[in-house]
Amino acid sequence: MRLIPLIIAVALAVALEAGEVAAAPDVTTPALAINAEAVLLLDREGRVLYAKNPAISHAPASLVKLMTLYLAFEDLEAGRAQWDEPVEVSRHAAETPRYRMGLRAGETVPLSTLLEGVAIASANDAAAAVAEHLGPGEDRFVDRMNLKAKELSLARTRFANPHGLPDPGQRTTAVDMAQLIGQLVEDYPASRTILGGKAFIYRGRVYGRRIPLFEDPGGVQALKTGFTNEAGYNLAIAAWRDGHSFLLIVLGCQTRSHSFRDAKKLLQLGFGEPVIERKPDPRRPPVRVRKPPPKRQRARVQTAGHRRFQGERACLAPGRSSSTRTAPSSTCTR
Repeated sequence: MRLIPLIIAVALAVALEAGEVAAAPDVTTPALAINAEAVLLLDREGRVLYAKNPAISHAPASLVKLMTLYLAFEDLEAGRAQWDEPVEVSRHAAETPRYRMGLRAGETVPLSTLLEGVAIASANDAAAAVAEHLGPGEDRFVDRMNLKAKELSLARTRFANPHGLPDPGQRTTAVDMAQLIGQLVEDYPASRTILGGKAFIYRGRVYGRRIPLFEDPGGVQALKTGFTNEAGYNLAIAAWRDGHSFLLIVLGCQTRSHSFRDAKKLLQLGFGEPVIERKPDPRRPPVRVRKPPPKRQRARVQTAGHRRFQGERACLAPGRSSSTRTAPSSTCTR
């Protein structure tokens, strides 16, 4: 475990936060339009290539799962766990709020599948099941997370659960998340494969993620997303290409696409590619926002719709119940 380059980066990032330096001494930092509340881009020597509020406290969301994965790989390497050993899913884990794989209480799932669920699907039920299995017990596992955070010098990070669902006591910084993903991919190279994965199959269902950064600008070999209403959209990335490697943290973007655009700009900066800023076209007319109808009009529309529904019911064949109709299903997307 080598902490020296990243500890140097921590000192530089804190200096950046205090306004003492603009970047590493031999790095010119361009002005970029960044949506994120906090970002940090480091090269392999731990030099700060770009930073914005790198030391402010922020909700980590599912970036918490990086520590869950770190402890899982630690147990695998130490022989305390086996890649395909069976894990029984508890009711507590199965009922963990979304996003979920849809694990069922009492079923047995290979640990490897759960780790794919944590890394690729960002499944909270999978993270809870891993924590309960390896803790042993979720509370014990969270204690281990905080002990490891102290060991890795994550000075401003506190974990409250293994999945990242909101908790007032769960906080981090861009500096600490860079330290964490850097140590994870260095100490356990196998984590690069799982964090670079795009899909896996469980019970005949494909769980996939569409991350444009894997193709453009490319070079992304380990990536973890995170989102809650509190945190916004977060990213943790480790990238390698043409002999260059970088760590990138993006915290608090307003939308998922904003997080990807910010990350693309910063990776292009790191790889020495031209960064093209998207500017609004002054010739393009402003988008007209449709206003909702007045309350009375909405009431009439709803009443008319209700009458149409009643008419449809009346048109059903004799003896056929309206309960045979299937209501359209709703889906939740990230």
